[in-house]
Amino acid sequence: MKKFMAMLLALVMVLGLVACGSGDSGAGSNNSGEKVVKIGVFEPQSGDNGAGGKQEVLGMQYANSVTPTVTIGGEEYKVELVYADNASSNDKAPSAAQTLISAGCSVVLGSYGSGVSIAAQDTFKNAGVPAIGVTCTNPQVTADCDVYFRIAFVDPFQGTVLANYAKSDLKASKAYCLAKQGDDYSGGVCNYFIQAFGKENCVYEQFPEGTSDFSTYITNAQKQGCDVFFAPVSIEAAAQIIAKAATQNIGMPMLASDTWDSNVVLSAAKGTDLSISVTTFYQEGANADFDKNIKEWIRNDSTALANNGGNDELAAVTVMGYDAYYVALEALKAAGSTSPADVLKALPGVTYTGITGNIAFNDIGDADRDSAVIKKCDTTNGVWEFVTVAKAQ
Repeated sequence: MKKFMAMLLALVMVLGLVACGSGDSGAGSNNSGEKVVKIGVFEPQSGDNGAGGKQEVLGMQYANSVTPTVTIGGEEYKVELVYADNASSNDKAPSAAQTLISAGCSVVLGSYGSGVSIAAQDTFKNAGVPAIGVTCTNPQVTADCDVYFRIAFVDPFQGTVLANYAKSDLKASKAYCLAKQGDDYSGGVCNYFIQAFGKENCVYEQFPEGTSDFSTYITNAQKQGCDVFFAPVSIEAAAQIIAKAATQNIGMPMLASDTWDSNVVLSAAKGTDLSISVTTFYQEGANADFDKNIKEWIRNDSTALANNGGNDELAAVTVMGYDAYYVALEALKAAGSTSPADVLKALPGVTYTGITGNIAFNDIGDADRDSAVIKKCDTTNGVWEFVTVAKAQ
């Protein structure tokens, strides 16, 4: 269905361009006369998810440094990354998306954060510009938008994996679940976790925008007799929760989703006696050559190092950003054109074997992923330890 709708929408956009007399192909030339194709980077560089967005962008930037050109329709194009900060804000997401459309991007990557991705759907759809979600995992990102695709697993799967892990590995019988009010991502993951864990065995609370003191929520989890604290929230909130959990001696394992796979979390947890486990897309060490090369690139670029939290610890979102860049190149090559309409038509048939695994799109536009990496924070050394590769049961 997604393939048919993508082709139909692409045809509508082409006919619209013809009717308007526009020959805009989504490409241009630079001052050196090189042909240029633009890939949009729709990511938060500020706000609650700014730290995660910066790490996701690092993967795209590294990939662009490794492969700065692509052959499209028999001609070589220089790939230019065009950036728009959606500021982790659903309100600002549409204007950020429009910035990329107005810049003439052939395809867009992002975003880190499901809410901003959902908020930008109509902007991308109305322009007929395809978007490839990198780590936005809420099902609604692709379910109601014919131009949005995704290379990550989705939250019904992730929530079930986390619930199974809480019960089988952490031996939890009562879970405390915390989400942010109005946040599609954290609310969605909590919902799927609760469904799998059992509603009768869960305590669910939400915190409002602007919360910085999470002591009340931690106290509630303790008073309710919970034996796992599940909080799939933003990196900024995660750091604050970890600080309070340590000072209040939370007394139960902490569990989170892919957003917590961050150097910010490692730094916040280092030196504590907390137990923190997360689901994610990749564990450092799975591809030694890739890890060595990208870590060297990060260390040798002061801006990249700063955006990675000041060290070369490799986040899974960075690796996903890398893979997303190459999926976009494959779509451009398959399209044989820089026209967004042609790229959209080609995307459903794109396949790519990346660092994080095989990527192929199903009828909804999601990647067919059936496993997630679970890792645990080594709070002594400030690094992640591999636990297992899990599948939903």
